[in-house]
Amino acid sequence: MRLGEIVTAAVLAALSIYMMWKSTDLNIGYVAGKGPGGGAWPFWLSAIMLVCTIVIAFNWARRTSPPSRSTEPVLDADGRRMLLQVGGGIFVFVALIDVISIYGAMALFLFYYLWFLGRHALWLALTISIATPIVFFFFFEALMRITLPKGMSFTDPVFNVLYDIIY
Repeated sequence: MRLGEIVTAAVLAALSIYMMWKSTDLNIGYVAGKGPGGGAWPFWLSAIMLVCTIVIAFNWARRTSPPSRSTEPVLDADGRRMLLQVGGGIFVFVALIDVISIYGAMALFLFYYLWFLGRHALWLALTISIATPIVFFFFFEALMRITLPKGMSFTDPVFNVLYDIIY
């Protein structure tokens, strides 16, 4: 666990620094009469994350956190199995976005996660995995006016029905 804690902190610190650097492409300060610049939120949230990783590294060096004193491995056999199952599910989710749309991929991933991994009741897994993408569709398409990937043309009839509800 000790090695895992400092490696995770280092990776998060590197990501924080990268996000802070990329955020400076936009204005990170206050724009008079308009409010915060486009890069302000990403920059300052990344800066907060960097401070947190520094605190983690400091506690790791002083051995004040339980993981920094642990000699156990980061992942045991069950942890590795779960990492592969969840990571594999996310990989399939991303691969299916261009085929069955982000909403269809979301429905399949939620069903897989709730029913197969979570061992929840079938009715609950089906309800959540069908309702959540529909709610997200109406949130992004109707309220936010943001179009997300719709997949291949065979998904059009489903989206036509949903668009009829919106318009």
